[in-house]
Amino acid sequence: MKTLNKILIANRGDIAVRIIRTCREMGIKTVAIYSDVDRDCIHRFLADESICIGPGNIAKSYNNIGNILYIAEKLECDAIHPGFGFLSENPEFVRRCKEKNIIFIGPSEEQMVLMGDKSKARRTMQKLGVPVVPGSKAVLKDKEEAKKMAEEIGYPVMIKASAGGGGRGMRIVHQPEDLEKSFEIAKSEAISYFKNGDLYMEKFIQNPRHIEVQVFGDKFGNAIHLGERDCSMQRRNQKMIEESPSCYLNDEERKGLYESALKAVKGTNYEGAGTVEFIVDKDKNFYFIEMNTRIQVEHPVTEMTVDKDLIKLQIQIAAGNPIPFKQEDVLMRGHVIECRINAENPESGFTPCPGEIEEINIPGGFGVRFDTFVYAGYSIPPLYDSMIGKLICKADTKEECVAKMNGALDELIIDGIKTNIEFQRELINSDEFLNDTHDTGFIERKLNER
Repeated sequence: MKTLNKILIANRGDIAVRIIRTCREMGIKTVAIYSDVDRDCIHRFLADESICIGPGNIAKSYNNIGNILYIAEKLECDAIHPGFGFLSENPEFVRRCKEKNIIFIGPSEEQMVLMGDKSKARRTMQKLGVPVVPGSKAVLKDKEEAKKMAEEIGYPVMIKASAGGGGRGMRIVHQPEDLEKSFEIAKSEAISYFKNGDLYMEKFIQNPRHIEVQVFGDKFGNAIHLGERDCSMQRRNQKMIEESPSCYLNDEERKGLYESALKAVKGTNYEGAGTVEFIVDKDKNFYFIEMNTRIQVEHPVTEMTVDKDLIKLQIQIAAGNPIPFKQEDVLMRGHVIECRINAENPESGFTPCPGEIEEINIPGGFGVRFDTFVYAGYSIPPLYDSMIGKLICKADTKEECVAKMNGALDELIIDGIKTNIEFQRELINSDEFLNDTHDTGFIERKLNER
């Protein structure tokens, strides 16, 4: 089997730690980059080599393509793993890696452009026979075209940034008089966050479930799925709890979701890790919404469900190897739940809470995993995402998994800063989560009732 010798990790935090651990097991050397405010971040101490990439400003450090490639060349790295966020879905970064003859651990520039542009991805899925939400067939030219499209498909509608993600550049419009302002705000956000003001429109499916399928493809035409993750527990389009399998689907419905996800992989000759995301309405109709062309934050849910290292699989594929197993070899066992632990205060509008962690106790035991990068004495900087860890539990059934998660949350102690641990406990013990009647609007409704 072909292998890589040295990988630069173009990221920080828990995903950087995660990648380093797998590389160590595979006998691959690692280079960690860090900003000057991340000098105490543990990933730089775990890597074989580490180097400061620039100041805390993201544009001058973790998003600085020129500096990253210079370091990769100087330290003779043959590959770069982008993790998630930052440059992980940046086609220019992929192109420039190729120009330097450095392997980008992910899909090609062409595949990323195709699937990263939501309007193009939508048209592609339609051609492949994958169900999509009714909406515009191309990018909206202007506000007038947006008004006509909204009248055609019927309110409520959702205006979305074609190059967007994470809820940015997205506006729900319930009435005609709100469309013009929402269009302008969405366009402004899209330009600000993605340097691309293109917008498209979809019919807004009210209170759907959000279910995604983990997929992989290789350069030999092989394509597999590794089951689904139900990510319906969200706040402002940001996932908070993920679980697998989804109790909302029966086996036949689940099969249809898998088949559509594999059409997306095979139809685009996709290589590497990807996630095909769907929304599912109250009648169990499912619709493609986007494909994330990278490893996901919630990938540990799948790892614990199928007992496979997804980072290792990414590296093997990038090195030029075929997927080392067949679809029939993928066995999904038990129930897995992940709670994202954030440095934020739910009692004051989920405001970020940077600061020093005075004490921390990490839970353990059979079927318990905590992916993090923090430690006692570490100061969380105010510049980056507030997520400080992911608590993942596995048991035979959902009921047993919730019980295990309750115990793990009890054991998880993080002193010195505010966190959302108690709020996560509230969510997993809610009747809606236990009875599987929640949807993507559940948390907002719950908060509004307070």
